Amino acid sequence: ATVENLIIPAEGSTDPLAKALFYESADVESITVGSGDTEYFSLANLNITMTPPTGGQAMTFSASAPEMNADLSAIDDPATQQMVKALGYEQASGSITMAGTWNPADGKTVIRQYDTKMDNAGTLGVTFDIGGYTIDFMKQLADLQKKMAAQPGGGDSAQGMAMLGLMQQLVFNGAAIRFTDDSLTSKLLDYYAKQQGTDSKSLIMQVKALVPFGMAQLNNPELTAQVSAAVSTFLDDPKSLTITAKPAAPTPFAQIMAAGMGDPMALPKTLGLTVAAND
Repeated sequence: ATVENLIIPAEGSTDPLAKALFYESADVESITVGSGDTEYFSLANLNITMTPPTGGQAMTFSASAPEMNADLSAIDDPATQQMVKALGYEQASGSITMAGTWNPADGKTVIRQYDTKMDNAGTLGVTFDIGGYTIDFMKQLADLQKKMAAQPGGGDSAQGMAMLGLMQQLVFNGAAIRFTDDSLTSKLLDYYAKQQGTDSKSLIMQVKALVPFGMAQLNNPELTAQVSAAVSTFLDDPKSLTITAKPAAPTPFAQIMAAGMGDPMALPKTLGLTVAAND
């Protein structure tokens, strides 16, 4: 492993970023996880780059791991092992790509790409945009976590309230989860259809019929219609499925948590949840 242009702050520096670790690039040739002669997971050529924040500008960062391999045949659970074998994923390969920005001044953190790709299966992509993740917030969070860890049971109700108050500093601007298919969907449909003694077309019809009933409990007709249409479109021609959360205005995390506990059915509206297929 190598790290280039590591920034070491001057002794006694009052810069709030002095305790953070910044560097231009880091490379790890390989990481392997195994037991005895069996290798369960390996990752090669991991690269991380960043431009430290200067003059009030946001820090940019990116990471990539183009070679990732996993031996899924080593999974202990018999049912999962059976599925993995039926789908042909005993030896899985893929890659990870990530890029984003972080501004320590206001804590705005944007992950514009976080893609985990599995060859001959699909790509799961995650993006999000939050505010308030400042150096001060990180310090307060670390201090509170230490206090909670030092107490039996993970802390008392007062510390729980302190955590809720701390979360008030974080603001949710938006997020999205996207799955781009590369044959995984058709393989899963064939697998589960075979388990039920039917064919994939019949299974697709069953799923389409069940989705509206499953969504009805949310009491959100607009979202139900949207999800039903998206699932139907995706199953007929699996390309991509995207779940997006975009509230009408930046929303504190504490407000989202309170809404989730007080009225979970209203949470999709609070988050501005939408679902789209093949967009």
